[in-house]
Amino acid sequence: MEDKILTFKQLIKESNNIVFFGGAGVSTESGIPDFRSKDGLYNQKYKYPPEEILSHTFFMNNTEEFYIFYKEKMNSLKYEPNITHKKLAELEKEGKVKAVITQNIDGLHQKADSKNVYELHGSVLRNYCMKCNKSYSAEYVFNSKGIPKCECGGIIKPDVVLYEEGLDESIIRDSIQAIKQADLMIVAGTSLTVYPASGLVNYYRGNKLVLINRDETPFDNMANLVIHDSLGKVFEKI
Repeated sequence: MEDKILTFKQLIKESNNIVFFGGAGVSTESGIPDFRSKDGLYNQKYKYPPEEILSHTFFMNNTEEFYIFYKEKMNSLKYEPNITHKKLAELEKEGKVKAVITQNIDGLHQKADSKNVYELHGSVLRNYCMKCNKSYSAEYVFNSKGIPKCECGGIIKPDVVLYEEGLDESIIRDSIQAIKQADLMIVAGTSLTVYPASGLVNYYRGNKLVLINRDETPFDNMANLVIHDSLGKVFEKI
């Protein structure tokens, strides 16, 4: 393991256009539960399956039930960035990390001071009225009673990508462009099983692909370096 971390450090040292692509495992060490692990949201018991609750249809037809779950399970305001978020922000300040592409909606990369962040699945920090499009803060939504409403009377919706909704085409386009230009791509904390996000790895053209994840992924055999360990253990050595 130490040899792999030394190799990883050397790859970072010799690279100046790094793109980081991360999933739920980036934030679990901040205390935010993931979805698919044995303790994740999808394996907990609710009145409705979480996959159903987090769908566009459910939001439109059962808005109150959606918000009961959303406020309890998706409130990331009380969490702080961990060592991985902080190290990535430091590497960006040094001019090495050019883009962070995340499947997370918690806003912790920005809280750690990363500037160039592409949020594939949106963010709980942004919310808008479905009637007049006025913006509202996460604090307003999470502290509201029942269904959060706009002053115009419209329902406020989080700017997160629910099941049945498409990803933002401009964010996909910018992410692909960043990946194509990267001299080092770090993929971390993701099982790489959720499409279309996981398909972005295929756009990498270089020969320095690093995968860091506790478990094996379908892309392990494509990587130049694979580290099966916690992100915190790896990034604290950087």
